[in-house]
Amino acid sequence: MTIHRPAGRTGGRGRRAASLAALAFAACASPESGPASEDAAAGAGGVADLVILGGRVMDPETRLDAVRDVAVANGRITDIAEGGVAGRDTIDATGLVVAPGFVDLHAHGQDTVSAKLQALDGVTTALEMELGVYPVAEWVASREGTAPIHFGATVSHPGARTKLLAGFDVGHSVMTPPGEASPFEFDAVYGAIDDDQVLELNGLIASGLEEGGLGIGFGITYTPGASRTEIYRVFQLAAAQGAPAYVHIRGENSGGTLGAFQEVIANALATGASLHIVHMNSSADEMARMTLEMIRGARERGIDITTESYPYTAGSTRIESALFDPWEGRSDEEYGRLQWSGTPERLNAGSFRRYREQGGWVVIHGRSEETNEWIVAQPDVIIASDGIPYLYAAIHPRGAGTYSRVLGYYVRERGALSLMDALAKMTILPAQRVEGFAPVMARKGRVQVGADADIVVFDPETIIDRATYADPAAPSEGVMHLLVEGTAVVRDGGLVPGVYPGQAITSGTR
Repeated sequence: MTIHRPAGRTGGRGRRAASLAALAFAACASPESGPASEDAAAGAGGVADLVILGGRVMDPETRLDAVRDVAVANGRITDIAEGGVAGRDTIDATGLVVAPGFVDLHAHGQDTVSAKLQALDGVTTALEMELGVYPVAEWVASREGTAPIHFGATVSHPGARTKLLAGFDVGHSVMTPPGEASPFEFDAVYGAIDDDQVLELNGLIASGLEEGGLGIGFGITYTPGASRTEIYRVFQLAAAQGAPAYVHIRGENSGGTLGAFQEVIANALATGASLHIVHMNSSADEMARMTLEMIRGARERGIDITTESYPYTAGSTRIESALFDPWEGRSDEEYGRLQWSGTPERLNAGSFRRYREQGGWVVIHGRSEETNEWIVAQPDVIIASDGIPYLYAAIHPRGAGTYSRVLGYYVRERGALSLMDALAKMTILPAQRVEGFAPVMARKGRVQVGADADIVVFDPETIIDRATYADPAAPSEGVMHLLVEGTAVVRDGGLVPGVYPGQAITSGTR
């Protein structure tokens, strides 16, 4: 069996079927083989910078699952062997799992505080793909030298829309300091645009792709002024640029859940754009089985489409956003599903209106754990945190505990899915989603010779999330070591101080 590795700047059409087949069956190629490079060979035949000794090496792409030593030099994996590898430094991984570092496609927490919590949760690459950023180049520059883990973002459709209609940049759309106006409140999210303005909008987005945006990020429910025609035209741009579309579908006031899924699937079919639907769990809720059936059907018929979920029954977003427009006039029982972040307070009609005027974050409870577990167990649904920034306040546990929760609760305690399948959903599947537009990702999400040394070493018997709705910033336990391009960010279960090896992941980078 050949593992398909696309080259060049494409949306990755056709790759997904090959990827899923590779995960369903053991690869015939040698498990220790991988993307070769001259840089990776630099340590071969000599002494490695670091050797991870005697761990259970698990690589979901090749299905390698065996006790091996893993050698690292110059930021790459240089050898995977049964012993006899020399290194200037060593990590004893006896009894531990050595896996690719986790790739999070949906990390709003693009700041150093949030990144450190994600590192303790096993994440080596955290990308802001849903709402994205605008402008891209300035945002990338602002993060350089301050990132413990790799970072990157799409071009924000809402951000470009705000630039067009309001004339200013919103930067990172959810990273709003206390006391500043939220971009979710601006009139630009409700304003309609004509055909000429759509061309201007696409020009702004295209410039963001040239600056390194990893695709186009849509928050359609947050921009009710965006017509179906406008969204379709931006999908056309995505297809023309080979840029994946990462989409938060329309909200509940748009004609129903199925209609919202059908809109973006039809857009992908008609334009040829690659499509990733974010947080299927919160978007579909109890319609998850039907919507995943639709996604799989579209994939079987040639559409490059993927989706993701986070392992919690509660979501979170800003209460002043358009998502809550349909909530006016609901019962106190319905408002009671909302928890004011950082407090135990549940809302009622009066507090809902008051907080809408004030602005801020709420936690949205009420989804079924049975459906939640079913979604987590699906082998083709990527794990992504949708983590909220921790820079200003602790809001929701998913930014700190998503990956350890899957491994500790759903794999070990519940037996809902195998360890290998869970790791695939955290590593190779998200890496393959991105690598067609950012080829550097073809070296991530893998433990193979030549791959980047983005590696997590964890204890499968103890790994667990500790973050809760009452204490959302509690670090996970069980991640013993974490390497980002060969540099230790976590060592012996604790963060290494003053280390920032994270690099920008941008479109076209190799």
